[in-house]
Amino acid sequence: MKFTRPTKLVTCFLAIAIFLFAPRPTHACPFCSAPSLTLSEQMQQADAVLQIAYVSSEKGDTGEAGNTTYKIIKIVKAPEGLLKQGDSLVLPAYRSASKGELFLLTGTQTASIEWAAPLDVSQQAFDYIVNAPGPDASYEKRLPYFLEYLEHQDEVISNDAYGEFANAPYEEIAKVSDKISTEKVRQWVADKKTVPTRLGLYGLLLGLAGDATDAKVMLEKINEPTQDFRLGIDGIMSGYLMIAKSDGLKEMEKSKLKAKDVPFSETYAAMQALRFMWKYESGTIPKEDLRAAMRVLLERPELADLVIADLSRWEDWAVTDRLIAMYDEEDFSIPSIKRAIIRFLLVCSSENTVSAGEAPAQATKAAKALEEIQAKDPKIYRDAKRFFRLR
Repeated sequence: MKFTRPTKLVTCFLAIAIFLFAPRPTHACPFCSAPSLTLSEQMQQADAVLQIAYVSSEKGDTGEAGNTTYKIIKIVKAPEGLLKQGDSLVLPAYRSASKGELFLLTGTQTASIEWAAPLDVSQQAFDYIVNAPGPDASYEKRLPYFLEYLEHQDEVISNDAYGEFANAPYEEIAKVSDKISTEKVRQWVADKKTVPTRLGLYGLLLGLAGDATDAKVMLEKINEPTQDFRLGIDGIMSGYLMIAKSDGLKEMEKSKLKAKDVPFSETYAAMQALRFMWKYESGTIPKEDLRAAMRVLLERPELADLVIADLSRWEDWAVTDRLIAMYDEEDFSIPSIKRAIIRFLLVCSSENTVSAGEAPAQATKAAKALEEIQAKDPKIYRDAKRFFRLR
């Protein structure tokens, strides 16, 4: 049966899924939301940081913004001699609040101080921010502090603590695995009320510090019946594989890779987990087992180009014969798949050589196949080579 392209709606969904599941930058947590400026970083960059309390406000006339008066409660830092505790501070914007309500205010000095919009923070949140290790401290010192606040009842605190982990490289998160409370994280993973965007991180934390009991919790989460797109499930799958290893990989092959009735997003999340294990947890699962699991998806036209690219990066030259045959098969007669096959063959033919100077069998086959493809499909061949760089 020839593969039929998805409808526009499905294509849109797949694009969103791939964007959300795309690997994070190498300097950031692989399964966290995009890195953002945390409160500690904002404080470091600011020239003035104050705790202020609402006093009163005046609405402006037509075309005017009005103003709001605050009282300076505490000065964390400020240009010397410019501000005093207890002073009034009038900002040119109307804001309604309760008398005495607390805010965090940061400012940047130019000719004068340009104040940012006041951030509504409780006394507890203010203390959390002020006492946090600064961005210049090592991750090993900073991350255990924020670990304690990940599910704090104050959302300002919990969101900021999560942001600190989202910005941290996985290698640094792994170094504080002995500080992780598996009991807490296990509850967060299982709790349906947990913010979905945090589940990817919690899956990694549980994988770093957990045991067979935690693997069971994650497998139950992974195998929950769903037709929905699930944020963070890729991180939970990765955490599960970190503990369950090759036996866990067999479970996921059965439920997510070989099963045809699971949503695309679930299959793609499983692919991301394989990629994570290859890149970040090398040695936990034998590389050949990871290659074999990825090959399971090679026969699915809607995924083939992505799978081929992975197998090329993983130097899985054992699939060379299959890809050469696949190039001319009707089910895979899609430009993106053909380009992926050509790029695979380019890498195989150029890199898989022996020091004695004689090309091994797979490299020779790849080079011959490329000659034939270039002759019969010159445009596809040119398109595949355009912007392509051998590793």
